[in-house]
Amino acid sequence: MLNLFTMLDKPDANGNDIKFLFEKYNKDIEVKHLTNENGSTDYVTIKIQGNNGKSTGGTAKTLGIVGRLGGLGARPEINGFVSDGDGALAALTAALKLSEMTFVGDKIEGDVIIVTHIDPTAPTQPHDPVPFMGSAFDQESRNEFEISEEMDAIISIDTTKGNRIANYNGVAVTPTVKEGYILRVSEGILDIYENVTGNLPMVLPITTQDITPYGNGVFHINSILQPSIATNVPTIGLAITSITAIAGSGTGATQLKSVEEAARLSVEIAKLYGKGEIEFHDAKEFKLLQNQYGSLKHLQNKEGD
Repeated sequence: MLNLFTMLDKPDANGNDIKFLFEKYNKDIEVKHLTNENGSTDYVTIKIQGNNGKSTGGTAKTLGIVGRLGGLGARPEINGFVSDGDGALAALTAALKLSEMTFVGDKIEGDVIIVTHIDPTAPTQPHDPVPFMGSAFDQESRNEFEISEEMDAIISIDTTKGNRIANYNGVAVTPTVKEGYILRVSEGILDIYENVTGNLPMVLPITTQDITPYGNGVFHINSILQPSIATNVPTIGLAITSITAIAGSGTGATQLKSVEEAARLSVEIAKLYGKGEIEFHDAKEFKLLQNQYGSLKHLQNKEGD
């Protein structure tokens, strides 16, 4: 993780350097350089093939891990790695661990697809109680690159320090979100949380507003659950949190222990999810909810129709 952190904490951080680091262990990595009138970024997609993964004709489910962020830095306005970059660092740390495991013959059952982006020069944007990091690309464009139809469930890792409701240092898990429904927290993921952290589970409270698209005029705690609006598969957030409200554009705020915990949680979830030993939601209960209360998929649309 320290090597990754050093590579990302540079004004010229880029996806090709990350690809070079990974290629010793994993050749299945793709870098896309995107540019528009607002700036540029490198999207990095890393696939880890499982023993029984769909990429090799198997039947095990595929897990998606998304490192959510606006940017790694806000240069030239601000020097250094910003708090918002923790999601990318955690996702890439998990990808490197899974790649190393596969390289030495310690394959997990299902495929895992990890996606994040590398932007050391992202803009900032106003937000209450502290400023957010912005992005050169809107949420709809980012979801297009971060979400794959191959994913059967998604973990979204995002720095979630700019608030006054998650008041602890570490990692919090969200309830599962699927097709506009906020479902119960997965018991299997809570078990993994306790095992990995040695602590009682911390659950991030989320609202209906948080699972609607950005740009619809309502308050969002952050973008942690924006992937859920672009897919029908169950999605959870792993929120990297702090006791005090810290701006996404704040530097020197990365707690490596918390980032490492988020990465380790992701790896352990990937192990058991591929085996079919945990699920993100109760499929029968979800069907019952839909039968009794109808579809809530309109919440995935900006206009609600």
